[in-house]
Amino acid sequence: MPVSVDVVIPVLNEERQLPESIRKLNDFLSSQPNRTWRILVADNGSTDRTPEVVTELAREIPNLKLTRLKQRGRGRAVKKAWLESDADVRCYMDVDLSTDMGHLPALVSAIADEGHDVAIGSRLAPGSVVTGRTLKREITSRGYSCLFRGMFFTKFRDAQCGFKAVSARTAAAVLPLVRNTGWFFDTEMLIIAQHSGFKIKEIPVHWTDDPDSRVKILKTAYEDVKGLLRLRFGGIPRPPRAS
Repeated sequence: MPVSVDVVIPVLNEERQLPESIRKLNDFLSSQPNRTWRILVADNGSTDRTPEVVTELAREIPNLKLTRLKQRGRGRAVKKAWLESDADVRCYMDVDLSTDMGHLPALVSAIADEGHDVAIGSRLAPGSVVTGRTLKREITSRGYSCLFRGMFFTKFRDAQCGFKAVSARTAAAVLPLVRNTGWFFDTEMLIIAQHSGFKIKEIPVHWTDDPDSRVKILKTAYEDVKGLLRLRFGGIPRPPRAS
């Protein structure tokens, strides 16, 4: 039986971007028949026509589903979608498709075929290609990587790339322990997973910067540092041992 895969797209007011991105993603997934794919749009607090757009698209794309949250937060949206999923492998990608979709089979295979618990795209691993990124964002990204690696001795380099996958077992064990609901969600999940003994594979990706990105660097950096300090001095939670 083919491995089932849910690809989650967290969105907030993306009525314009969604149709093109979802159609591109669906076309690509249709060319990968060795898996059972489903696209799940996780809407966290949109006030535009995003939900209606997804409903309209679902009429032409049967494997497209929508889940909605009233509260905002990318981490909150991914967490809800992954925990509600019944797929063998749960992925997520940014709606702008900044990460080349061609890496998706390798991301899934790392879990489904190679036995890793978590697989993540990396813009900082050897072999990665990054285009269109400003010097300010590059310095911020590498500085943040040095910070969390120095504090927690992590093996992974890039915690914030919007391209990740987890196994069903990992989702059930790790996600309930993640407190952050925003941009720090990714880092917190990875730190908890590594310190709990879960195997993480980092995959170099081709990534193109979105000039219309809504990420506010200073606000996000403050949230990230605050989260790192909470984990460093408050302790890293670990899943209970299986009986």
